[in-house]
Amino acid sequence: MITYTGESFFFPHSGRHGVILLHAYTGNTNDVRMLGRQLNWQGYTVFAPLLHGHGGDPQKVLGSNGPDDWWDDTRMAIFRLRDAGVDQIAIFGLSLGGLLATRALENDPQLLGGGVFASPITTWGQSNVPEYFPKIAAKYYRQQKINPLITKEKVAKLTERLPQQLAQIQTMAHQICDQLDQIHQPFFIAQGGTDEMIDPASGLQLKTKLQENGVAVDYHYYPTATHLLTVNTAHRQLFADVEKYLQNLFEVPSNDNK
Repeated sequence: MITYTGESFFFPHSGRHGVILLHAYTGNTNDVRMLGRQLNWQGYTVFAPLLHGHGGDPQKVLGSNGPDDWWDDTRMAIFRLRDAGVDQIAIFGLSLGGLLATRALENDPQLLGGGVFASPITTWGQSNVPEYFPKIAAKYYRQQKINPLITKEKVAKLTERLPQQLAQIQTMAHQICDQLDQIHQPFFIAQGGTDEMIDPASGLQLKTKLQENGVAVDYHYYPTATHLLTVNTAHRQLFADVEKYLQNLFEVPSNDNK
C-alpha cells in the first residue's frame, strides 16, 4: 500500500488546460490528491502546492508567515503552470484553500475560473477550527508515538499561539469578501449540509453575493456531506460536478465523446 506524505504534486498532461488545487488549513495535499489524479485522467495538467508549514508537525503551520506565505504559494503555483505552457487555468481550494483560490480569481483576470469546496468566504470566524486544530495536533503526536506529557505541552503551546494566526486568516477572509466584485469568471461552489467545521450556509451566502454581481455560479449542495468534500461520502459526486464544470469552462468534450 502506497502512503503519500502530503507533498506538492504535479501531474502533467499535454495541452493548454490546467487545474490548481489548494488544500485545507488542517490538512495537506492528500486532501486533493484523488481529485487531482481524476482530473489528470480527464486530460488536465494538475498542480497542488503544499502550503508553507503544512505536511508535518502542526506547530510548523503556526511557525509560518500564514496568509502571506500561502498567498505566495498560490501565485507561484499559477506561475508554474504558465511556465509549463499551460495558459488556460482553473483554480479550486478546499476550506482555507478556497479563500486563496477566490483571492486568485479576484486578482488575476487571466484565470478562466475555479471556486471553492466548503470554504467560509463569508463566515470565517464562525468556524470550529479553534477546537479542531488542537485535536488534530494531538492525534498527529500520538501517531508519532510522542510521550504523552510532551504531547500535552506541545498542544498547550499550539493552542496558545493559534488565535493570532486565525485572526490573520480572518482579516484575509474579510478582504476577500469585500473584493468579490472583482470576480467575473464562472465560479464553482460546493458545500456539505452536515459540515462540522464551518457554517453549512456559507456556500449559499457566497452564491448570493456573487450572483448579485452578475457572476455565473455553479452551486452544488450535498445534504449529508461533512467538511472534507474531496475525500468523504460526497467525493464521487463532487468529482463529477467539477469535471462537468471544467468541460463547460474549457469547452472540451466529455470522455464519452472523445
